[in-house]
Amino acid sequence: MATLPSHPLHAPARPAELHLRSYRDESLAHSHDFPQLVLPLSGRLALDIAGRQGLADAATGAFVAPGATHATSAAGANCSLVLDLSPAMMNAQLLEQLALRPFVPLSQATGKLVDFMALMLEQHQQLALTQLQHWVPLLLDTLALAAPRPQSRLHVLMARIEAEPGLPWSVTDMAAAASISTSRLHEWFQEEIGASPRAWLAEVRVRQACRLLRGTAQPLAEIAQRCGYADQSALANAMRKLRGTTPSSYRKATDD
Repeated sequence: MATLPSHPLHAPARPAELHLRSYRDESLAHSHDFPQLVLPLSGRLALDIAGRQGLADAATGAFVAPGATHATSAAGANCSLVLDLSPAMMNAQLLEQLALRPFVPLSQATGKLVDFMALMLEQHQQLALTQLQHWVPLLLDTLALAAPRPQSRLHVLMARIEAEPGLPWSVTDMAAAASISTSRLHEWFQEEIGASPRAWLAEVRVRQACRLLRGTAQPLAEIAQRCGYADQSALANAMRKLRGTTPSSYRKATDD
C-alpha cells in the first residue's frame, strides 16, 4: 500500500476524516491543531509524542493531542486507520485523559469497531465515510470507558497476552502472570471489561486471526497455530462462533 501524503496541519473541514495509511521508515517531527488517533491494523509503529516514546500496534493505539509535536517510524510493512478529528468532537475530559497517556490499550469493544471500519473502508469506502458520524462517537465512548488505571497489572497482563496470543494461555497461567488468584483474575476482568478471561482471550485470538487473514497470504494452518488454536478446524469453529463465518469465507470477502 502506498504511503499517503503527510498529515494536514489544520483541522479537517468535516467533523472527522478517516484514512488508511502506511508509514515510511521515519517521518519528520511535526504538529497540527486537531486531535488525531492512530489505530494500527497490521505492523508496529514507534512514535514520539511530545517527548513520550512508545509503540502502537493492533492492541495499542496512539493519541496525538492538538499542538503536540510528534514523529512516527516503522521498521516494516504496516497499515493503520488514522482518524483526524475537529476539536469539537472530543470533550475536554477525554482530551486531557488521552493527552496524559497517549499510548492507549484498546479494549475488546474498541478492537471490534476498528476492525469493522477497516473492513468497510476496504470494501465500501464511500459508505464507510458516511458512517463516520455514527462510528466516531462510539469509538470515543469505548476509549473513555476503557481508560486503564495507572500501573494496572491487568492491563500489563492483557498487553502481554495480546502480543503472544499463540501461547497456550490457561486461566491459571494468566493469574500466575499477574501474581493474583484465579478468582481475583475473574473479578478484575468482570470489573474492567465485563467478560471472563476465557471469553476475552477467545476474542483476542479471533481478532488476530482476522487481521492475519486480511493482511497476509499465510496458510490457514499457520494462522491457526500463530493464534493459539490446536489446528485449522479449531480456528474455523472459533470464527463461526464469534464472527459467523469461516476463515476461508472471511479471507475471500476481504479480497473481493
